[in-house]
Amino acid sequence: MLELQSPQVVCRMLGERIRALRLARNLSQQELADMGGASLSTVRRLEATGQGSLQLVVQVAQALHAAQGLQTLFALPARSIAEAEAAVQLSARQRARKPRVAQRSGG
Repeated sequence: MLELQSPQVVCRMLGERIRALRLARNLSQQELADMGGASLSTVRRLEATGQGSLQLVVQVAQALHAAQGLQTLFALPARSIAEAEAAVQLSARQRARKPRVAQRSGG
């Protein structure tokens, strides 16, 4: 669903989620800034626009005890057993046979 949104919309949505989680944890923006090692203005901008560094997002996620959600952020998709077996077969090195040289009869 997020793939259909512009990056700006996705960032704003994440900022709103950060704000909602902060409020659910009963933290002020200043408290979150202190816990995340960021300035108050940085946290305000992150919540309002979703703009901030990846490091800031990780720090805030850790401060909000939500870092577990980051594990699947760029995870490779799971493959079925059949797909994994097919990939192994494709990656196995195969050698070409040497062409046979026709032997001449002695004479």
